Amino acid sequence: MIKLEKFNVSDYDCLINWVDTEELMVQFGGSLFDFPITHQQLDTYTKNENRLIYKVINLDTNNTIGHVELDKIDYKNKNARISRVLVGDQSNRNNGFGKKIINAIVNIGFKELKLHRLDLGVYDFNKQAINCYENCGFEIEGLFKENMKVGNDYWSTYNMSILNTKKNNYVRN
Repeated sequence: MIKLEKFNVSDYDCLINWVDTEELMVQFGGSLFDFPITHQQLDTYTKNENRLIYKVINLDTNNTIGHVELDKIDYKNKNARISRVLVGDQSNRNNGFGKKIINAIVNIGFKELKLHRLDLGVYDFNKQAINCYENCGFEIEGLFKENMKVGNDYWSTYNMSILNTKKNNYVRN
């Protein structure tokens, strides 16, 4: 079991320690951050009012194990983007936490915020994350080819989405 709690300044160092390579930083944050992530960057990041940022707590150990956010929240059009999903410590990966995190953030978006649509971006080589998102009900909408330059390489990004429908066991607005 997990719970999501508001991410705050006391969580900065934990996140900074998890994101310990430039490649992981790009996978985690896209072009939002410069490596290495600093307190100043996180101060700016947390001040955005169209963003709900959470740390993920493992209720069995009461330890912080991850990070997730709802970004670009658009109440008029009832949609938002799930961003910066991370199971931080290697020892917590491959234990089903990713699916629990996604289900928890989808519940916030659909049940608490009454949104209709959530989407996310995932790099095309991240097969484990793609499988996780599909298992949570997300569908691939399209591919942004070579849209992110990392070193001398270009990475491509799938856009995936889920709608708040009875099929997905969420209350329709």
